[in-house]
Amino acid sequence: MITLIVFFALLFCGFPIFGAILAGAVVFMATNDLAVLYDSIPIQFYGALEINGLLAIPLFMLVGEIMNQGGLTQRLIAVAEVLVGRFKGGLAYANLITNAMAASILGSAVAQIGVMSKVMIPEMEKKGYDKAFAGAVTVSAGLLGPIIPPSMLMIIYGVVAVQPIAPLFIAGIVPGLLIVAVLAGVILLYGMSGSRLPEGSPTPLRDSWGTLAAGIAPGLIPAVVIVGIMSGAMTPTESGAVASLIALILGFLYRELKLADLPGILRSVAVNTATITGLIAAASVFSWVLAFQGVPDQLVELIAGVTDSPVAFLLLVTLLMLVLGMFLESISVLIVVVPILMPVVTALGIDPIQFGVVCTIATVIGIVTPPVGPGLYIAMVQADMPMGPLFRATVPFLAAVLAVLIAVCAFPALSTWLPALSAGM
Repeated sequence: MITLIVFFALLFCGFPIFGAILAGAVVFMATNDLAVLYDSIPIQFYGALEINGLLAIPLFMLVGEIMNQGGLTQRLIAVAEVLVGRFKGGLAYANLITNAMAASILGSAVAQIGVMSKVMIPEMEKKGYDKAFAGAVTVSAGLLGPIIPPSMLMIIYGVVAVQPIAPLFIAGIVPGLLIVAVLAGVILLYGMSGSRLPEGSPTPLRDSWGTLAAGIAPGLIPAVVIVGIMSGAMTPTESGAVASLIALILGFLYRELKLADLPGILRSVAVNTATITGLIAAASVFSWVLAFQGVPDQLVELIAGVTDSPVAFLLLVTLLMLVLGMFLESISVLIVVVPILMPVVTALGIDPIQFGVVCTIATVIGIVTPPVGPGLYIAMVQADMPMGPLFRATVPFLAAVLAVLIAVCAFPALSTWLPALSAGM
């Protein structure tokens, strides 16, 4: 309890999460007569970062940064408008499809919501869509970023749970497509319920071919990542390097990326990578101390006394992740919680791949839930509206995502079938 009090007190005082986690570990050692472990903290720090899988983090961050600067996002939006723009509410569907395509490049919900909010919310409002509805579609579709591969959260889960990253990437495809389908269903029901959605505006045939041709090259990036990993031709790290190179070449070919932009891009990637790896290192110390004291084993006994049902456990984890996600950033939730719960996952016979997908979807929902919800704040700024109307408009979409999450908890095959099929190829 003292450890928890210190941890949350430091967080609410504005202390960096990295420092709060490390302080919690030190307090736990001090209150449990584990001072002998102090000298081993640097070794644990080093060991946590000596993992090849971590190389994928800066590489996929680099893909996203180059994509934003190089004009690839705008071309994907144009392709989506050609495909579905002719239907009633077509721009809302285009928003959703663009997010699905961008998710396989960016891998981060916050980054994706930031990029798409700047473009889609003003455009939808200009075409006659309700401002709150436009923000809700953009925010909820942005959740696809960490689910459809590549995924920053999947990489981090793989590192902290000691699981292979490639199967985790593949496991996100089916749930990601299900989320696309249910979000499209919400848009459809919204239009059928009497709410006014603008009529579509079909793109002239002579312009459609040029737009589709321009979107082929950016579409190579997700194709390289997904096909390369599923075929076994590339590891996730290698696919990140190849995708970065393709994005860089395309950015220069489109003349929207300049050499002068590269220092800023690399600086942003370096700072974000340092933040994430610092969190991983601090959390590894914390979980190591807890394991030394036998806390995971006590947790296994406690949960076994409550339920021995894998589905019930996954639903409890979902509830825990949703609550923590209201206050902590999704990466922090994964890093702190997953190492503690993995012994329980093993004891209950839950597939770690399924558990990774459940944790990823559950934590990413916190990005758009009050009171913290960074995704909501980003959309609020772009839409120039208070949180209340935006969140109310987002609730039906979040309910649809939660329905998919519950289905993944209840039916393991939704997340494990495709990785098993890929492994057998």
